[in-house]
Amino acid sequence: MPATAERPGPRRIAVVAGFVLLALSLLASAHWYIAQRLVLDPGVGEPLRTLALGAICVLGVGAVLTPGLGRWLEPPWLRIVSFPFLVWMGLFWLALVALALSDLVLGSMGASAGDVSKPRALLVSALVAGTAGLALRNGLRVPAVRRVEISLARWPRALDGFRIVQISDIHIGPVLGRGFAAALTERVNALAPDLVAVTGDLVDGDVRRLRDEVAPFAALRGRHGVFFVTGNHDVYSGGEPWVERVRELGMRPLRNRRVSIGGESGFDLAGVDDHRGDWVRGSSEDLGAALAGRDPSRALVLLAHDPVSFRRASAAGVDLQLSGHTHGGQIWPFNFLVRLAVRWVAGLHRVGESQLYVSRGSGFWGPPMRLFAPAEISEIVLRRG
Repeated sequence: MPATAERPGPRRIAVVAGFVLLALSLLASAHWYIAQRLVLDPGVGEPLRTLALGAICVLGVGAVLTPGLGRWLEPPWLRIVSFPFLVWMGLFWLALVALALSDLVLGSMGASAGDVSKPRALLVSALVAGTAGLALRNGLRVPAVRRVEISLARWPRALDGFRIVQISDIHIGPVLGRGFAAALTERVNALAPDLVAVTGDLVDGDVRRLRDEVAPFAALRGRHGVFFVTGNHDVYSGGEPWVERVRELGMRPLRNRRVSIGGESGFDLAGVDDHRGDWVRGSSEDLGAALAGRDPSRALVLLAHDPVSFRRASAAGVDLQLSGHTHGGQIWPFNFLVRLAVRWVAGLHRVGESQLYVSRGSGFWGPPMRLFAPAEISEIVLRRG
């Protein structure tokens, strides 16, 4: 049974509230910086000046409020209302990076920003628009298959070449819907996998409004089954009702538990709930319960949404952990900020005899964009090494 955490105490609530206030202050300051560099410094005339400043303000506030719209709006209104604000998230990030880099370049050259404010604003605007168009194209298309071969010392010879197809961080809701779910399912099934692993963040939004949007996932097929673990956005979107919906779709949730795959000559597959479950008084990660009583001579594959679980998993002797959560940074150079919180951002990593594969995700969160961090369907081929 999943472990249920206690209600967060006053100290945690205070820490979260302080973090939210700090984040909002930083966002407001960054929006003011963009307005200063692109509108005020170049001396944009009226009425365009007022329109531009108003748009930056409205889009900024809307971007902050958009993640909660999935609890109140149903498709297609959810997508109609959300889309401009989500696109602004990406434009905001790209503009912030481009302007900061231009300030650094101008500063290193000893040039005055005021002398080049107009041409700099035009150049940055054009660069951001072009880059955003490319990132939108990359973000909205169905992800390609990324094949990765991994050798494990304890992997059973009888299952050499066993293929796990992993999809993760799909985020059905504000932008991606039933059509994307159907296309993703078709591409996964075309690989004829031995096992399908859905490593969390399937959705963003209330199950009552999105239940039909995820219906195509009922067609997912793996010779040994389709398995699911919760991600933080599944938890934020209601948690338990989504786990029940996943069961209805034919997926098998692994909630701090373990199953045997392939019988006596096979391996153990374990899964843990996302460790943020205790933030909303839900089920949280319990690796001890998932691994209790297992035969240490058998190979063990762990499904855990967040790569930070690998610290505990490697110490517990897990052979391979499959995770997502990071999106590979999604929009460069955000990957460098992600690395401050998560050591393993994308790809294959090793600690001792344990290995970790971090998927860049199959969808996106927030901006419908990807830049130098392509989405993927991960085809994991396991070999005895």
